[in-house]
Amino acid sequence: MEALRQLVFSLQQAGYLPEMFQYAFLTNALVAALIIGPLLGALGPLVVVKRLAFFSEAVGHGALTGVALGILLGEPATQPFAALFTFCLLFALLLHWIRSRTQVPYDALVGVFLSFAIALGAALLLYVAKKVNVHILENVLFGSILTVRDADLLVMAVIAATCVLLMLTGGNRALISSLAPDLAKVRGINVRLYDYVFVLLIALVTVASVKIVGAILVGALLLIPATAARLISRTGREFFWYSVVFATISCLLGILLPMAGALPIPSGAAIVLIASAGFLLALLVRRWRSLA
Repeated sequence: MEALRQLVFSLQQAGYLPEMFQYAFLTNALVAALIIGPLLGALGPLVVVKRLAFFSEAVGHGALTGVALGILLGEPATQPFAALFTFCLLFALLLHWIRSRTQVPYDALVGVFLSFAIALGAALLLYVAKKVNVHILENVLFGSILTVRDADLLVMAVIAATCVLLMLTGGNRALISSLAPDLAKVRGINVRLYDYVFVLLIALVTVASVKIVGAILVGALLLIPATAARLISRTGREFFWYSVVFATISCLLGILLPMAGALPIPSGAAIVLIASAGFLLALLVRRWRSLA
């Protein structure tokens, strides 16, 4: 984390970044983008392959309830980590557990949980809004580059390191479990275990991204870059790396442009709009290839 901060500072001193990056909170925002962007891009392909886009959206909305519970329990309004992570992890595990034990279609089940999360979150936030600055709640909903602190960066770095470690040690088995579960079972791979681990990773990364992207939009950044990458990829390796590149560029531009005043909108909205532009570009590239 400190190495990334020094990198940003060096780029600013060399003239590659605006002078405003001498301020710590702006440097923190850029470092957060460098952590979260590649991480979301790396998980995105499996989200697309496993058709869990709606699931990540539900977990993101569950963050609203987690934040409200944290404030009600006396946690700092800007960092209700205990309640936020606890609620979202339990929310994700319960949803996946019920999925494996019922015949309800998965999209319908996720819709039920999503509706519950929105309703409960809205009810609690309405009550919490009387106790805290309403702008704090806006930051939770839509993300804010101004609220990223050292503690947030530490949480992001720990989650990123955990995800990288799990990818290095079990990435191939997780991929086989996603693409060909029957073959994975024949090879002795515990498919259910990898499903639960992946669900937990999505929940952790989603919660870690709330400060930057916002609870309402975080699911989109798991989905859009990976979908764009799938349009122009010819191999699984390209699918992965294009997704990482799209997500990272979206995060960086979504942080830099609002800072420079080019997009006077919340960072979460800017990131998702830029990712959507990347998706449209990928569509054009795919169309051009088909005509060539």
